[in-house]
Amino acid sequence: MTSPAFTSDTVTTPTGRFAPSPTGPLHYGSLLAAVASYLNIRSQNGTWLVRIDDLDPPREIAGAASDILHTLESFGLHWDKDILYQSRRLEAYDEALARLQKKNLIYLCSCSRKDIVQRGESIYTGHCRSGYIAGRQRYAIRLKVSKETLSWHDMIQGSQFSRLFQEHGDFVVRRADGLHAYHLAVVLDDDYQNITESIRGADLLSSTSAQMYLQNALDIEPPQYAHIPVAVNTRGEKLSKQTGAEPISMHDPARTLFKALQDLGQSPPQDLQASSIRDILNWGKQNWALKKIPSKQTL
Repeated sequence: MTSPAFTSDTVTTPTGRFAPSPTGPLHYGSLLAAVASYLNIRSQNGTWLVRIDDLDPPREIAGAASDILHTLESFGLHWDKDILYQSRRLEAYDEALARLQKKNLIYLCSCSRKDIVQRGESIYTGHCRSGYIAGRQRYAIRLKVSKETLSWHDMIQGSQFSRLFQEHGDFVVRRADGLHAYHLAVVLDDDYQNITESIRGADLLSSTSAQMYLQNALDIEPPQYAHIPVAVNTRGEKLSKQTGAEPISMHDPARTLFKALQDLGQSPPQDLQASSIRDILNWGKQNWALKKIPSKQTL
């Protein structure tokens, strides 16, 4: 399945978004994604949105969403419309599941991770397609995945191909604990917000094929994708809460922004690092070139 190019008979405002999860304060890797998304849209005089992906309450940290928004504002990254919170979109996700059910594209699955491991499977190969295991207390909902090859063009990483079933199997769209899966929510929310481009970390590159498969199943036009290199620590691990990534320092945001431009391949002049946040972002907007971002997977 090859995704169609983004086309429209009407003029569409370029629209991008930054969608952090409120599991802790922003770290430098998150800031890189925010800056890349922001400047690519601003260079097109488009609309930049912020969405809070608060879909997983057990992992969320109290006050993290407010802290994230304050950090973005402190770095001059101002959004254009009201913040969208995924936790307020649950009805839309259920409606999408009903649409998939009418197409006979989803099914109940009672298999636990332990079951999958005991069967010697590295991915879920559709064990419950013909009927789930009776007597279980909890059931996930999985999407039926075909064995065709997907292809698309990433604006940074180039041509991409995925044999989705062989790589991921039938993936979950609603978890056994009743929470909606990230793939389902992000696809629906990008469509709801008319997102035309999704710029994010290369750690999410492998998720793109599953999301595009869902978009096709739901008759949703995909945005253009661009995956920037992931920032790593001295041990080569992706910066994250799990690897002990430090929150972004608020001591000198202008210098941090300057470094972000450097890491994103934009080659800002050295004297710019002594400028204000506003001047640095203005320079970034006027000189932005997505093609300069390195395609390597880590920084």
